[in-house]
Amino acid sequence: MHRRTMRPRNTLLVAMALGAVIALQSPVGAAPPAPPASPTSSLSANGRLKVCGLQLCNDQGQAVQLRGMSTHGTQWYSQCVTDGSLDALAGDWRADVLRVSTYVQEDGYETDPQRFTALAQKFVDGANRRGMYAVIDWHMLDPGDPNYNFSRAKTFFTAMAKKYKDNPGVLYEIANEPSGVGWSKIKSYAEKIIPVIRAQDPDAVVLVGTRAWSSFGVSEGADEQEVVRNPVDASDIMYTFHFYAASHQREYLDALNRASDRLPVFVTEFGTQDYAGEGANDFAQSQRFLDLMKRKKISWTNWNYSDDNRSGAVFKPGTCNGSNWTGTGVLKEAGVWIRQQIRQ
Repeated sequence: MHRRTMRPRNTLLVAMALGAVIALQSPVGAAPPAPPASPTSSLSANGRLKVCGLQLCNDQGQAVQLRGMSTHGTQWYSQCVTDGSLDALAGDWRADVLRVSTYVQEDGYETDPQRFTALAQKFVDGANRRGMYAVIDWHMLDPGDPNYNFSRAKTFFTAMAKKYKDNPGVLYEIANEPSGVGWSKIKSYAEKIIPVIRAQDPDAVVLVGTRAWSSFGVSEGADEQEVVRNPVDASDIMYTFHFYAASHQREYLDALNRASDRLPVFVTEFGTQDYAGEGANDFAQSQRFLDLMKRKKISWTNWNYSDDNRSGAVFKPGTCNGSNWTGTGVLKEAGVWIRQQIRQ
């Protein structure tokens, strides 16, 4: 993310069913299905989500905060999303939500739309069966103008919304991190793609990326006022904000605070390291963001649930080739910390 620096390839931009254990380590969908979600799971307890005022709310109109993880790009790290790892995320980590990141470029969706649509559906289904919500992330990054991939997005979201139109457990993130393009073009894209989703799934929450790598424009010298003054013309939407704590200090924290006073916000990606998901963890600054999000009930997913060698991937290298996913022994320093934040 951010600071006018594009992420290099492979970086961030890149369960127990609460009562039942399935220790299968084959890719999701290749193994017997997990049991239905426990009555105590987030999905069972909250039902279909909606936006009420500035908040994400459950089917009773009560504000909720979802906390969970984002996958890495499924073209690289699908082996990290297994029955065993999802059992751990739902049961051991007690996560509410999994963000499923389908990269468009970088050997992703554009190379085989059918394969990557099916893969996303497997992971969404795996999360839902364990009582977690799923964010269907259209992970466009470079080119930074989401309109470049509009025809692909239309095909992808038509297929996904058609499958999940009666499913209360999905949210649609329509543009991961727009960059190098003005808010007016991002807004125009949103107002074209949201009706594509609504034609199939009229009730689901849609998450709209913001300018400058989803920083409300801060990383390109702007701020949230451009969205406040010219919001997307659609209902049940939220705006996304991304941050990486070691790089994004007070200016970003203040922007999130101000924006969430005026707009419904979902932090669909953040890390405790620098904007490339590398380097030392800044847990003190991360805690400031998490305290703000807790106070305002801003939902979040952390980047990322894989064993990539960078410090931002929660698992130690090689974990995804094994069979042990629970506890802290398989986790890097960031993984230990973020697991505890979710469990709280």
